[in-house]
Order: sequence, then C-alpha cells, then structure tokens
Amino acid sequence: MKNFVEELRWRGMLHDIMPGTEEQLQKEPTGGYIGFDPTADSLHIGHLAQIMTLVHFQQAGHKPFALVGGATGMVGDPSGKSAERNLLSEEVLQHNVTCVKNQLEKFLDFNAGASGAEMVNNYDWFKEFRFLDFIRDVGKHITINYMMSKDSVKNRLETGLSFTEFSYQLVQGYDFYYLYTHKNCKLQMGGSDQWGNIVTGTELIRRKSNGEAFALTTPLIKKADGTKFGKTEGGNVWLDPKKTSPYAFYQFWLNTSDEDAANYIRIFTLKSKEEIDALLQQHITAPHLRALQQSLAKDITIRVHSEADYEQATKASGILFGNSTAEDLESLDEQTLLAIMDGIPQATLSKSVWEQRPGVVDLLSELTGGSIFPSKGEARKMIQGGGVSINKIKVNDVNQKADFSPLHDKYVLAQKGKKNYYLIVIK
Repeated sequence: MKNFVEELRWRGMLHDIMPGTEEQLQKEPTGGYIGFDPTADSLHIGHLAQIMTLVHFQQAGHKPFALVGGATGMVGDPSGKSAERNLLSEEVLQHNVTCVKNQLEKFLDFNAGASGAEMVNNYDWFKEFRFLDFIRDVGKHITINYMMSKDSVKNRLETGLSFTEFSYQLVQGYDFYYLYTHKNCKLQMGGSDQWGNIVTGTELIRRKSNGEAFALTTPLIKKADGTKFGKTEGGNVWLDPKKTSPYAFYQFWLNTSDEDAANYIRIFTLKSKEEIDALLQQHITAPHLRALQQSLAKDITIRVHSEADYEQATKASGILFGNSTAEDLESLDEQTLLAIMDGIPQATLSKSVWEQRPGVVDLLSELTGGSIFPSKGEARKMIQGGGVSINKIKVNDVNQKADFSPLHDKYVLAQKGKKNYYLIVIK
C-alpha cells in the first residue's frame, strides 16, 4: 500500500497537517472523511481535488467516508464566502443528496471490505437533535472566544454574519464527533479554507470524550494566472453531462495552459510519478503536440464520463478544428452538436421553405438573409472554387438542390472556406 501523506506531498496536494496525523496513518488503517454540501444537484470540477483525496486515501488502505451534508446544507458555511447564501428546502436538498451520491460512487469503491467507502448524511443524526439539547451537549464545550478566532468568522464580522452561519463550525464539529464515536473515524480532510471548522471538530472530540482526532487539508486550486479554477464564461464546469456536455468538459481540460496542465495532471489523475515525468519530458521536447493537455483531458473525461463520451468528444473536436468526416458529424448526439456550435453564427430557415428543396446557392444567400453569402454571385464563385461544404460534404455543382438530410432533422452545417462555419436551424 502507498503512503497516503507522501502521495499527497509529491502531487502538491498537501497544505496543512495536524501533528501526529502521519504517524496515525502509518500505525493502522484509519477512517477519514470529507464533507460535500449538496447546494446543487451536481458536483463540479472544483470538488474534484477533494474526491481525488478520498481516492488516494482508499488506495492507501484506509476507509473513506463521504459525508453529504443534508443538514449543513440547510445552514450555510461562511468559509470563503462574502455573503450569506440562500438556504434550500428539505425537498430540494434531499434530491441534491441523491444526485451527489450517484456521482461519488463513480470514483470510490463502496464494496472493498474493511476499506470500502461509506456514504453518510448528517441529516440522519441532526433531524431528531433538538436545539436545546444541541446547545447543552455541544455548545457548552466550545467557547465564543475560540469560535471568534477563526478566520471564516473574523473575515465576515464587518459585512455581517448571522447566528445561523456563526453556528456552522459547531455543527460541522459535531459531525466529526459523531463519526468519531459511531464510525471510529479519526481524520477529517478538506480544502485549506476548512481548517478552522475541522480543528473545531478535533477540539470537540478532545473536550467531550477525551479522544484524539486528526486533521489534514489540501491547497485551494488556482490557475497559474491567479484566476479561479473551474470557472468558464458560462459558469461552473459540472460533472453532470446534462449541465456540462462531455465535449465542453473535454475542451476545458484540453485548453489549459502548459503551466496549469503540469499542475493538474498530478492532482486530477492517478498517473504515477514516472508516467507524469515522462509526459513532462515529452511536452518539453515537442510542446506543439500538447501531450500534457491531451493526456489530462483523456484521463479525466473517461473517469468522469466514459470512454464512449471521450471518443465522441475527440470526434467533435475535429468537426471545427480537424479533418473530420460527414460520418463523424452525423454520429454526434444533439447535445454535443450544439455544444460545438456554441458561438458560431446561426441562421434560421422555415420548415416549409426547406421542404421545397431550394437550390444550395439560394439557401446560402437570400434564404438565410445573406448571413452566409451576401449575394448569389459570391456563393456561386466560392462553390466553383471548391470552398463550400454542407454537413462536411463538398458542394461541386452551383445548380445542386438542398437534398441532403438535416442533422437531427433540423440542423445544417455550412462551411465557407477552411475556417468559417454557419449553423442553419430549420424551424
């Protein structure tokens, strides 16, 4: 079995570690957990570093717990926040919990015996916990001074912090205490912004049961230029293919900078140090081949989605940027097709006009309002020069009719020259 802490160190995934943690992990297989607040019905790539931490933890022979915060999701964690977030209803939270659990099961082995992963939901132990019992049995062990010393609290005092969010560290601390006493879980892990909440848990365990628990955090992932990781112009990059298509997911990793790819391939893949060193050397020798980005995008797309989704994403990438065929284009599902076409010019055509099978010259000029060719003459000239394709098939005859099948019965991809694409939508 590999050494968990050493694995995190060489991958650049270790930020803070409580004294004694490494010795505990070397002494015996240990239970450890990371919490995921179900504030949406999907995790996004910002969660991937924590998911990978649990994966390495399990591979080192330890037992990972994934805590889905059905209760804490109703409260709101102030860590890293500048304002209080909206609280969700119980019904929405339970739906989100189910979705998040399904995603985590793709990464962790829940059937590995003693080291099998386990999913827990803190709603299960908080739903019957009365407020008076909580402040008597938990609140009395942690002082106001101790809670006020946390950066997550101090950073919000000027802008305002509700009692709800102020109490979050007590609630999270009790999670750790509950798992410690009921599941023999001795380690809590999380992002570096969670350090204050995590050590509140170790302190509660020490004061309430005279026990010893441990803490470990990973760095918050940032891009080399200092901007936030995991965000695009369209928002979060989600793990749910309905929210972020496998093609868009693949493109996100493929388009990372050289510096970021060298960092991400350590954090987000399971490749060994030797494999990564070889890729880095290959990239130095031939940077134009983008071996790092290609390997990174392939690895993560297959693990988050599937090999079939990866194959389709690479086919899709060739539609606009490579030598793809008409068969490649026709094989794409509608979601992937639209993901590729996001941002390219579009024109609309009524279904009744399309069914009359107009000439290609008319279709590319006046019938689409001149958005592809401003005149029939220019369209004819480009066709005669071999510079026009419809659905990746070259048009050779200026008198040709539009007798080809639309993609998904409503899309036509027109190409003018090598790089100019237009999507005709039949409505």
